[in-house]
Amino acid sequence: MPKNTASPAVTFILRRLGLGVLTLFLVSAIIFAATEVLPGDAARVALGRAANVASLAALRETLHLNQSVPLQYWYWLVDLGRGSFGTSLVNGHPVSVLVAPRIANTAVLMAIAGLIGVPLASTFGIFAALRQGRRVDAVLSVAAFVLAALPEFIIGIGLILIFATLVWRWLPPVSMVPPGISVLSRPRILVLPSLTLILVIFPYIFRMMRATMIDVLDSDYMEMARLKGLSGLRLILAHAMPNAVAPTLQVVALTFAYLAGGTVMVEYVFGYAGLGQGLMNAIEARDIPVIQFIVLLLAGFYVLLNIVADIAAVLVTPKLRTSGRRPA
Repeated sequence: MPKNTASPAVTFILRRLGLGVLTLFLVSAIIFAATEVLPGDAARVALGRAANVASLAALRETLHLNQSVPLQYWYWLVDLGRGSFGTSLVNGHPVSVLVAPRIANTAVLMAIAGLIGVPLASTFGIFAALRQGRRVDAVLSVAAFVLAALPEFIIGIGLILIFATLVWRWLPPVSMVPPGISVLSRPRILVLPSLTLILVIFPYIFRMMRATMIDVLDSDYMEMARLKGLSGLRLILAHAMPNAVAPTLQVVALTFAYLAGGTVMVEYVFGYAGLGQGLMNAIEARDIPVIQFIVLLLAGFYVLLNIVADIAAVLVTPKLRTSGRRPA
């Protein structure tokens, strides 16, 4: 009987990919069902109140609205598989054309938050762990708890009051750009929304890095390394940090998955032309194809981040790499 030659890590990766696809399929069904129960008539939204009965009937047939809900869902899945994401009911443009610039704008915002926020929070977490029990550790921990307790829109409004209106007027209070203009051409409008997201993700990454570093520094393994006479910097960089990375990767992924939804409110507060504002506009206009695509895109991003985090945690942790178990 042939033996299974696949390593535990490869088996784990394939299993996670399969579960990710299944999860996304179930989420797509929930998204479609949720948009079906929205009030109003999608055909009348597209054609307006002055549309006659014949026009409404023809559009309902084109959109498969005269079919049963399971059949509508099937047609929607088939179109997605073909790379057709539908047409906006409001202006008749393809959904992909409308959403593509918003994807780029949101990606810019999240990339800035990640490139600055993750190293910043991790560094402060390590610093607080090395100063455990001292005043600086207490100050940083309290600040992290306060930030974690504040909703993202409160943080955004607070930054507007401080840096754009009441205290100083250094930055624009809104981050609007005309259609067709890249947000990168106006870097000043990125400062406040990016800073908001950085402050939103800071406490979770900081607290996890601090906690894992404290556990690692107090372990028998680190005590043996100290007895061998290893220097403090080498002790931290070569021995402590690799063992603290895996749990922190999980928190980073979950934090960014949360940001996929958290950007909705941040972009709405700042008037930023990203996916979040696009979703809010589509909900107000009951533009169902746009709603479905954006929500499915955010859900896919959430699932993908969780898969990447689990795989990365396994690959950087020797014990998990050989056992193939899911990281805790």
